[in-house]
Amino acid sequence: MMAGTTLMRTDAAISVAPANEASCDDLKTVFGTRGDASKCQCQRYKLRPRESFASFPVEARTDRLRRQTSCGDRESRTTSGLVAYLDGEPAGWCAVEPRTAYAGLLRVYRVPWVGRTEDRTDDSVWAVTCFFTRAGFRKRGVSRALARAAVDFARARGARAIEGYPMITQPGQEITWGELHVGSCSIFAAAGFEEVSWPTPRRVVMRIDF
Repeated sequence: MMAGTTLMRTDAAISVAPANEASCDDLKTVFGTRGDASKCQCQRYKLRPRESFASFPVEARTDRLRRQTSCGDRESRTTSGLVAYLDGEPAGWCAVEPRTAYAGLLRVYRVPWVGRTEDRTDDSVWAVTCFFTRAGFRKRGVSRALARAAVDFARARGARAIEGYPMITQPGQEITWGELHVGSCSIFAAAGFEEVSWPTPRRVVMRIDF
């Protein structure tokens, strides 16, 4: 953790910092070197028109994530997410920005828009698009802490509303990380989000209006 980092305290063990106040090494530790998170580098919803993962190597995704987060630059006025620390160790990530920052949400993914008359260019509405907790720190409340911190972070930066697009999980249903990176309904509900639309049998839009 960077010396002098200002953390948002969430409980006795977990703290959360804006990603620009986390070191780039901490960010690298969270994403790791294997698995879906290390390959994606939280770029799924950031890809621009005509870009694809096939033509967008991991090294380029990693570089973009560092530039998007401004990791290690405490003076930066923008960042693209939050980093959680459990007992002082970098443990998790949450992507949260104005909804307009996610080109994929605006042009590719239908979930945020089905059944709603939303202005896609309204940058006062923020979105939480991804959670990731590194191995060894899971099932200890990291994602819930990140969701609560995301609400406070967006509100403090002038958001009018914040929303997420979680999976609907059923008892006994097998869910892979590749699906659950958007978060579960219970994570958002614990942070105060309410369901506003149900675009597919397995996805829901949850939101807080400030």
